[in-house]
Amino acid sequence: MNDTDHSYGLLSETSGIGETRDLRLQRNLPVFEGVRWLRAGWSDYRTAPFSSIAYGAGVFVLSVAFIWTLIAFGRDYILLPALGGFLIVAPFLAIGLYEKSRAIEEGRAVTLGNMLSVRPAAGAQIFFAGLLLMLLVLLWNRAAVLIWALFFGVTAFPGLDHVLGLLFSTAYGWTMILIGSAIGGLFAAFAFAVSVFSVPMMLDRRIDAPTAMGMSMKLVWNNLAPMIAWGAMVMALFALCVATGLLGMIVIFPLLGHATWHAYRAVAVPEA
Repeated sequence: MNDTDHSYGLLSETSGIGETRDLRLQRNLPVFEGVRWLRAGWSDYRTAPFSSIAYGAGVFVLSVAFIWTLIAFGRDYILLPALGGFLIVAPFLAIGLYEKSRAIEEGRAVTLGNMLSVRPAAGAQIFFAGLLLMLLVLLWNRAAVLIWALFFGVTAFPGLDHVLGLLFSTAYGWTMILIGSAIGGLFAAFAFAVSVFSVPMMLDRRIDAPTAMGMSMKLVWNNLAPMIAWGAMVMALFALCVATGLLGMIVIFPLLGHATWHAYRAVAVPEA
């Protein structure tokens, strides 16, 4: 392999539970390759845009319903960790968007029905991956509660209207923010690495969940700089969603879903 070759191997039918095509795995992609993925995602968004808008609106409604449920049942103390946990399960929720991008790529018709009734090539393995991601979210929420208890004791949650003042006006609050962010960053990095490519890979190929997740980590590690930049772009766009009261989900979630499919295609190129 010469110095200009960015590929480093094949994912073939000997991996997972079998497949008929090989994937040429790529490494050392340009740092800001994510900009190209966003452009390609926006192109997919504008193709039959109603389907993407409806999908994004559905995710928005589910998000609002989930937040309302937390508040109504007195679980608002896990609201902030839950927002972080959303990023963990988002790749699984975007599977219909991957299907639309794949359909456009293959020249097939794009309908909302096809996006909602997608049949992953990996079958039930993709739901196993979704279960693992949900367990990771639960673990993160429990860790967040324990971090709060370590700094403020077993006291009643002061409510959303007082918690920000408590965090930003006390030394304990600032220390908790720093330590919590560090621990949350570890959860986020791991979740990002195992999910960003594994879910679209299981849509595309007959492969088991552990193999897909391990391959996703390998692809991230071998494209570390562009994936760090991509993660920063995702965080910035998600922050924009939160700043708009989650209304930005209607556009930003489908955009990121389509872009993630193109990211997968960039790092795992199908062999002819």
